Amino acid sequence: MRVWSLHPRYLDQKGLVACWRETLLAQKVLLGETKGYRNHPQLIRFRAQPDPVASVGAYLRGIHDEAVARGYNFDEGKIVSRSPAERIDVTEGQLAFEAAHLRAKLEVRDPARRATLPQLPGPHPLFRVVPGGVEDWEKV
Repeated sequence: MRVWSLHPRYLDQKGLVACWRETLLAQKVLLGETKGYRNHPQLIRFRAQPDPVASVGAYLRGIHDEAVARGYNFDEGKIVSRSPAERIDVTEGQLAFEAAHLRAKLEVRDPARRATLPQLPGPHPLFRVVPGGVEDWEKV
């Protein structure tokens, strides 16, 4: 499971679709509707929020907005919560780590998109960038 901290505009088609599907799975986990992935480290930052389901809903809306901008047909009805969510801090180190991870994927899947990826891409709209290294929950 990869719930990217990077803005979804940087993801290629496969990455955006995978992020949508994996975040829908994360939503199910947070709702207690599945037994798998309950302890996945990618969910720590959502669980730490006052309303984890609202936070994952806000994340999914960001993915959905990018899909709509590209002309994709993601089912917005799958987003359970429409409640507003507080922004979540993400460190510069985490963004840099994810950017390197995405560069490696794009090198194989979409070299043209890789060439346009900034050195430090911006965050998903749910996240606010703060100083710091790679997040403790990240598997390095």
